Order: sequence, then C-alpha cells, then structure tokens
Amino acid sequence: MTVRDLRDVLREHGDAAPPPNPARHDQVRARIGRIRLRRRLMAAGTAAAAVVAVLGVVVVPGGPDQRGDTTVAVAPAATSAAPEGTPTPKLPETFTAPDGTVYRRLALTSIGMTGSRKATVTVPVTGKPLDVAGVCTPQGEANPGVQIRVDGRPTGRSGLSCRRGFPHQLQLQAMVLPAGADRVTITFDTTTHGWGCTRPDPKGACRQVKEFRVPWSLAVYEWTPPDPPAEPAALRPLPRKSAGWKLADTRSGTWPAEKSLTFRVRGDGRPVGLDPVCTGDLAGRLWFSYAIDGKSTGSSSACGVWEKGPFPMALSLFEVPKGKTVTITVTLSMQSPAEGRPVRWSVGLFRR
Repeated sequence: MTVRDLRDVLREHGDAAPPPNPARHDQVRARIGRIRLRRRLMAAGTAAAAVVAVLGVVVVPGGPDQRGDTTVAVAPAATSAAPEGTPTPKLPETFTAPDGTVYRRLALTSIGMTGSRKATVTVPVTGKPLDVAGVCTPQGEANPGVQIRVDGRPTGRSGLSCRRGFPHQLQLQAMVLPAGADRVTITFDTTTHGWGCTRPDPKGACRQVKEFRVPWSLAVYEWTPPDPPAEPAALRPLPRKSAGWKLADTRSGTWPAEKSLTFRVRGDGRPVGLDPVCTGDLAGRLWFSYAIDGKSTGSSSACGVWEKGPFPMALSLFEVPKGKTVTITVTLSMQSPAEGRPVRWSVGLFRR
C-alpha cells in the first residue's frame, strides 16, 4: 500500500479496501462509485454547500446515489454489523430482478473466516450474460472486499465490498468473458494486498492496520432479460440550482438507442460541469466519456441514481477558454452485455 493509497483509505473512513495494483483511472471510477453509494445509504439531509475535489472530479455532498452495480436485497438490511457467528445465507438457485430479468445460478462457493482466502469455480459459457454475486456477513469495523478474476485475469472492476450495516444484501457484478470461450474459470480472492498503518495521534506511534476477514457466499449466474424489455422509470427533472451551480442545459435519452450527445458551450473563464443521472436496473453500469472539439479529455464518470432526497451532484469539470465556443461530446458505453435492459439517462450542463 502506497502513502497515497493509505491517505485515500483514511479520507473515505474505511468505506472500502482499495483494489490490488489499481490503475489510476480505474481507482478514480471506483472511488466515485463508493462515494455515491455511501450517500445513497445515508439518511437524506440538507445538501452542504462545500465542494470536495476528488482528482479532477468535484463531488458536492448530497443524498441518495447510485448502486454501483445491480443490488438485490435478499434479506432486510440491518442498521449495524451482524453479530459474531451469524451465518451467511446461501445464494438462491433462481431469482428475478426488479426489471423482470431472471437469474439462474450456475455455480456456488464460499470463503470462510478461516482457511483459504480464495475460491474457484468453472462454468459453461452458454451465450447468455454472466454475473457474479456475493453476500457477506460484516464483522467489526472494516469493509473487506473480494477481487474477481476470469481465467486468471483481473476483470478491471473494483470487485465486491462487504458494506457494514447492510449484511445479507446480494451484490451483482457483470462478467466480461474472453472471446470464443466455451468455459471460464472464475476466481474469488479476499487476500489483502500491501501494508499500512494509521496515526490517530500525530505525535503517537503508527498503528498497523488490522487485517479483517468476513464470511462470503459467492455464486455465478446467467441471466435472461424480460421480453419485451421493461421500460425504465421516468427521470426526475434536474435541479435548476444546486450548491452554487446553475443548470444551463440538459440532454436526455435511452441507452442503447441513443449512445451520444453534444453541448455547444461558450466559455466565460470559469469551469463548466457535467453530471449524468439514470434509471434502470443496469444504471450503475453505464459510463460517460467526454471529448472537447473531438479530442478526448481522458475523463469519464458513472451514472448517478436519484430516487429521492437531495440531488447527488458529482460534477465532471472542464475548462473552456473565455470567449471561445467548443463542442463537448459525451459518449455512453457499457463494458458488459445489457441486451433487453435499457437505461434512461439525462445529462445536465451546470455553470457557476
């Protein structure tokens, strides 16, 4: 664990363990998703006026937010960690997501409090999309996670995280499969990578971070979308004002029918911000990439889910020279299969 990694963990109050050997870009994506998820789980409150800069992305404290990936509750959420010794529930053979998608279990495994930190399953590739699933029983204060590999290769995602306060909540993450494969081997790994310590008292000793373990029930599912596809819920109108920012323009549509949008912006010497919100079961899997006058900015962001409470603002900021007019192009993409499961989106252009 580098000094920068440790600082990030401390800033996030231990909300999730950083992925092993993360690329900078993927780390930014994962951090934004965790921030948004944490707000969704918090009680709704008045949006603060403070703005926190996170590696070029401005995050304005707010209320509910995106789920990251599809999350299906299989037991009532608790308000604290589960008592020691609480059994982790077995994942169901089949279940139906809110949009009518039917999930069928292909393989089941687990990782316990003792023994191996890894578990491996091999499943057939039938042509249907695959998701991995996990249910944990939190223990103590830490939020340990599971890293996932397909045929020995990282998936490029941050994995599953055992969120304290929400035991027995089923988490789903999409699998990106090798082309032409008829079988794949999926490895679940809870091994802790790196070392670190905390210093609560600036004058005190640096205390080594305790290594936590939690029991996990893990599975691989294939899914079949509803026919016809379910219509995503209507979007709430974006706020005209939020934390000192004013809504200047919006674009809306439904993915995958509409995969790009543009804004014409005249600079006034101050940054402009873009913020997407979405509805649909796969809303958390949709990504937005940004280009200015046809040149990629190297920036991308996840889609927020705004169901209630204050607007969960998480702006991507861009500099536009004063007096110059530019075209900002936003391209939508989803790494994993999503046929038959549309996502409704809206992107707001905000200015000071």
